[in-house]
Amino acid sequence: MKIVRIDAEADDITYGTVEPDGIRLYHGSPFFHWERSETVLPITEVKLLSPVIPTKIIAVGRNYADHAAELGNEVPDTPAIFLKPPTTVIGPMAQIRIPQGIGEVHHEAELAIVMGRVTKSISPDDVDGHILGYTAANDVTARDLQRSDVQWTRAKGFDSFCPLGPAIDTEFDPSEGSDITCSVNGEMRQQGTTADLVFGVPDLVSFISSVMTLLPGDVILTGTPAGVGPIVDGDRVEVEIEGIGVLMNPVVSL
Repeated sequence: MKIVRIDAEADDITYGTVEPDGIRLYHGSPFFHWERSETVLPITEVKLLSPVIPTKIIAVGRNYADHAAELGNEVPDTPAIFLKPPTTVIGPMAQIRIPQGIGEVHHEAELAIVMGRVTKSISPDDVDGHILGYTAANDVTARDLQRSDVQWTRAKGFDSFCPLGPAIDTEFDPSEGSDITCSVNGEMRQQGTTADLVFGVPDLVSFISSVMTLLPGDVILTGTPAGVGPIVDGDRVEVEIEGIGVLMNPVVSL
């Protein structure tokens, strides 16, 4: 099942599922209680939003060995986690907005885990039942600030610096090694596979849940493969994960 969050023509924000004939609308939320409706809207009549607005976004750094190497870093012994605020989230086709005075902004294509249940201190063997599904993400980063600041909050935390979408796929299996790519204006920049994660999904969720309680709808960004690079005003950035879809966002400077 592919779950989307949409703004229909009547400005009614709701959840739905992707069907051959369009988007099937649901009442409620897939994170708590929802009911299938009889309404199916053509895809042309809806606007795709970010498939979730989390209470928090937990990102994992240096979780692909090739990306750690390209930035001159070692792979950590335990997951290197940091937070992005919910206000970074935007959906498909929404603008990545580069603030004035920021000199170097990079794309980072990532697989995102979307939690489905309250999760605290679980073992890796129990993780599957706590995940709703997966979506694509772009962990946009002000690289110059990341280098200069002691920690990464400012570099990772600007509004619009976490595109998510286009859908939450509830049947996606990252252990099968799906391709993850990023292209800018049609030029391939990043190309990796989810099989190359240093710390896999079960270990990440178990580790993070030992630190903080994960709530339904919370998002974990699992890291980015090598090939990160600059994006500038006028660019078109496309993150694609095999089996999930394409997340496209234009870039503008403020």
